[in-house]
Amino acid sequence: MSHTLGIRQAQKQKTRQALLDAALELLEEQSLSSLGLREVTRAVDIAPAAFYRHFRSIADLGTELVEQALGSLHPMIESTVSVVGDWEERIERAVDLIARHVDAWPAHVRFIARERHGGVQPVREAIRRQLALFTEEVKGSLALHPESAGWSDEDLLMLAGLYVDQMLMTASQFLEALEGPRPGEEKERVARTATQRLRLISIGRHHWKT
Repeated sequence: MSHTLGIRQAQKQKTRQALLDAALELLEEQSLSSLGLREVTRAVDIAPAAFYRHFRSIADLGTELVEQALGSLHPMIESTVSVVGDWEERIERAVDLIARHVDAWPAHVRFIARERHGGVQPVREAIRRQLALFTEEVKGSLALHPESAGWSDEDLLMLAGLYVDQMLMTASQFLEALEGPRPGEEKERVARTATQRLRLISIGRHHWKT
């Protein structure tokens, strides 16, 4: 009996993931607010009514996509704000990691960039909550840096927010570069701009308390 339940649970999880994957692919060309339930179920070849065994609504599916999309950012953020290397090395590593992340997860980056200010409120709120958690995570990492000595929690949170916003902006720009007519040249331009902006943030950081 338990073996049968295990098989059913595995199949249910497989179908659930198939729905998420199909939705993400369909969202390459449209926003979540225009995505139809029948479109998603047709792509997975299940009856529309079966959708509700896995999600309450398209918005519910969208919030799960947020969890998956932003979950993939954790390794990148942890590496970017680690205490290894001086600030120039950290900047170079950060820009390189962002570029590689976009290469590996373009659909996730596109989804977050589009839906962060999109028309589905539960998804916007889910993105906002996740980014707030990322900012807290970055703040905790920044507090370990010697140059953060004497900084208040409020100032560290402000700095963390600057880094997170810049990472997201850079990821979106790398994505645009990939889709342009000259991706190699555009990626180099995005990398140069991102490096300069991160340098500016770092210079401001070193002089904030002087």
